[in-house]
Amino acid sequence: MLAINAAGAAFLAWYVASGRNLARFRRTRLRWTFFRDILSVGAVATISTVQTNVVVLSTTAMVGAFQGPDAVAGYGTGARLEYLLIPLVFGLGAPLVALVGTNVGAGNRTRALRIAFTGGAIAFVMTEAIGLVSAFHPRAWLGLFGHDPAMLATGSAYLAAIGPFYGFFGLGLALYFASQGAGKLAWPLLAGFLRMLIAVGGGYFVLRLTGSPAWLFGALAAGMLLYGIMVTAAVASGAWFRGPQRYGGAAKNSRRASYVSSGASSGMK
Repeated sequence: MLAINAAGAAFLAWYVASGRNLARFRRTRLRWTFFRDILSVGAVATISTVQTNVVVLSTTAMVGAFQGPDAVAGYGTGARLEYLLIPLVFGLGAPLVALVGTNVGAGNRTRALRIAFTGGAIAFVMTEAIGLVSAFHPRAWLGLFGHDPAMLATGSAYLAAIGPFYGFFGLGLALYFASQGAGKLAWPLLAGFLRMLIAVGGGYFVLRLTGSPAWLFGALAAGMLLYGIMVTAAVASGAWFRGPQRYGGAAKNSRRASYVSSGASSGMK
């Protein structure tokens, strides 16, 4: 893994340094404004990764404490499928950051929203399809890792409960990436904390009350559903365009606006 990533990084560095890339290396003085612009989005965005891991780690610990190692194996194997959705949606999220950021910077608000929701719809369809297949045929995934009856029972119960809501996770995650492009991450982060509260706090309460992991899985599904709905509602309501704008208007960003305009006149619509 280290060799593969090192080789990939070396190749990309060579590509940028070779002059073939639009963005090229050159000597320049380090400026705090650049660090501020990067960290104002990037540092905040790292919290989302922490939120996802806290949910999975905490609920895995709860399943282990109440149900034992066989249940941990089943839940952990099922939860890994959720992790695999993240790089899938990231394939859409990376261009969403660039496209939404460019259009927000140029003052094309309607087009920025249309791009965001188009990406969100694609992410919803892809992740929901995976979720439904895993919910109705859980052993197609779980059977790749083992055949212990207790593991299969817990993993199947998890996927049956959570799988139908994978689409909302994919939708919220895609719009989270789009919100990075808009420089507005408050609502996605709040939605992530709400999901964490419901999944971890609510899940612990119902698991302690009933002793059944089925109720924990229900709390996880509810948190995932509300995450997708909350992020979608915030973006649709115009949350990106309330308060101070990081990118300013089209007049303040004349070069960015002229680039988008020239691209549009060349057929980039």
